[in-house]
Amino acid sequence: MAKCRICGKGTRFGHSVPRSKKRTKRQFNPNVQRKRVMIDGEMKRINICTRCLRTRERQR
Repeated sequence: MAKCRICGKGTRFGHSVPRSKKRTKRQFNPNVQRKRVMIDGEMKRINICTRCLRTRERQR
C-alpha cells in the first residue's frame, strides 16, 4: 500500500478533467520508496515518501 510511515501521506482521490470537462474518478498516489533508514540507532527498512527522504537528507 502506498503510505509513508513517517508523515502518513497516502492515496488521495479526485477527478481527471479533460478539455471536454467530462470528469472521471482517479487516484493520486504519493511517490513512496522502500528504503533502509537509520531510526533510533538501527537500520530499518520502511516505506518513506520522497519528500520525507529529502528532508532527512537535508537534516544530516
